Amino acid sequence: MRKFKKGLAMALLLAMSAMLFAGCGEEEKTTASAPVEKTSEASQTGSTEALPSTEYAEDVQEIIDRGVLKVGVKNAVVGFGFQDTLTGEYSGMEISLAEKIAESLGVDVEFTTVTAATRTELLDSGDIDCVLATFTITDERKKSWDFSTPYYTDYVSVLVENESGITNLEGLVDKKVGVSSGSTSAKALTKAMIDAGLISGEGFDAETFDPALWTEGVSFQQYDDYPAISTALSAGEVDAFCVDKSILAIYNTDSRSYIEDKFSPQEYGVATTKDSGLSAYVDDLITQWLADGTIDSLIAENGLE
Repeated sequence: MRKFKKGLAMALLLAMSAMLFAGCGEEEKTTASAPVEKTSEASQTGSTEALPSTEYAEDVQEIIDRGVLKVGVKNAVVGFGFQDTLTGEYSGMEISLAEKIAESLGVDVEFTTVTAATRTELLDSGDIDCVLATFTITDERKKSWDFSTPYYTDYVSVLVENESGITNLEGLVDKKVGVSSGSTSAKALTKAMIDAGLISGEGFDAETFDPALWTEGVSFQQYDDYPAISTALSAGEVDAFCVDKSILAIYNTDSRSYIEDKFSPQEYGVATTKDSGLSAYVDDLITQWLADGTIDSLIAENGLE
């Protein structure tokens, strides 16, 4: 009986040992295989190359690596690009578009104030990457720079002092008009007056038109920025202020009025360096935002309907 009990005890001890070692072996096996489930595809194939990722044009990648998109904007055009003199903060539709472009690239945005005369110089020099500054698209300009699909269409108009008595294009005959250097406003006004039969248009050539030299029926004084034109209008140095109507809005006081006529539709686009990778990238974004209503929302938010 003792031998039986001793043998039974030994058998039970051996069985328990086997179960213990079997359990430890199973736990070790499970722990060792866990990292395999988290191994990347590249590791499984033995490849040392990174997994496929978005590829950008060289100039776009440079912006990403730099971490900043440099954008030329206006600082005195309410609704498009306006800078608060106290806080230094920019606001407007074009500011929002610039921020969204930068966001899509995963970079910050840096604004540089430009005028009609300086925006292309800064773009050509590489000081800025693109321009969102009520920049009208023309066939002539497209020879030197790329433009995105238009994101806004405006019209040229004329602002005058009420006391001048000028109410339409006819009232501008033989008057001096203030315009911004480098803008297309003077040419647009001259053509509108010619088309209306108010001036002869002799010698007018849209390709070579120079506001500084034109004196047939209307003359022009060019200024570096819009506030300077507004000041000149108040001082009587010019009889009228001509530019896109959306730009004129901030300068329209109780003592001033728009003339009845609006003319020459102006399509605004994002300007970029000719044939650059950024050109295609930005155009894709603008096209997408036009289709999904993003740009319509920005127009409404900034009171530009």
